[in-house]
Amino acid sequence: MKKIAIPLIAMAIFLVFWEALVWINDWPNYKMASPSDLWPAFWKFRVLFLNYGWDTLWRTVVGLLLAVAVGVGLGMVMGFSKTMREALYPLLVGFNAIPKATVVPIVALIFVGQHDLNTILIAFMISFFPIAVSVSIGLSTLEPEYRDILRALGASKAVIFWKIALPKTLPEFFGALKVAVTLAFIGTNLMEIVSPHGRGLGALFDSGKTNADYPLMFAVLIALALLGIILYYVVVALEKVFAGWAEREVT
Repeated sequence: MKKIAIPLIAMAIFLVFWEALVWINDWPNYKMASPSDLWPAFWKFRVLFLNYGWDTLWRTVVGLLLAVAVGVGLGMVMGFSKTMREALYPLLVGFNAIPKATVVPIVALIFVGQHDLNTILIAFMISFFPIAVSVSIGLSTLEPEYRDILRALGASKAVIFWKIALPKTLPEFFGALKVAVTLAFIGTNLMEIVSPHGRGLGALFDSGKTNADYPLMFAVLIALALLGIILYYVVVALEKVFAGWAEREVT
């Protein structure tokens, strides 16, 4: 109950502070919408929020799953091979340094009309880097004495990976996955905003901007935040199942 109550109380304090800030400064809703302006927007466009929210969520999840598959694969290659690590790291760092907002129009032109593919691809491109790096670091920093002991006992490389390398990497992997969740949502919404015929919360935000409906725009931002929080806590739940042993109580 404490773990549920504390975040809810923190959110309530944030909303009260936001409402008070708008009220004290007497800001109109076209300058800064208040929390009390958001519920009417949610209710008015509730069908669009449900449909577009689902579109954004499933594309983000698919892009994230693709990022996990590719990121773990690259991380394993770099973690087990120093040569591959030295070869791939500069390429990955250079690719990650490119602002993804500049890549979105290029992808949209290459795959014209393939909105789902474009959106998933951008979500993947923006979120796989931290996963690959975390897995690589986890494997490359594996204590050599553990490997030597298992090899002396006749263990194969596959056994060494499953018994030592994989558990050692899990805490770093889930830490990176928490970061990748938020990055994937950024990628999804970049494409949804840019695509002229896109569906999703990004497209709904762009519609609010076009019609100067600022409460709708802020409502979309809150909806995105809620989806991000939900997906984040899904990752936290998975982390407790698969890597709960690494958690340390902080007093």
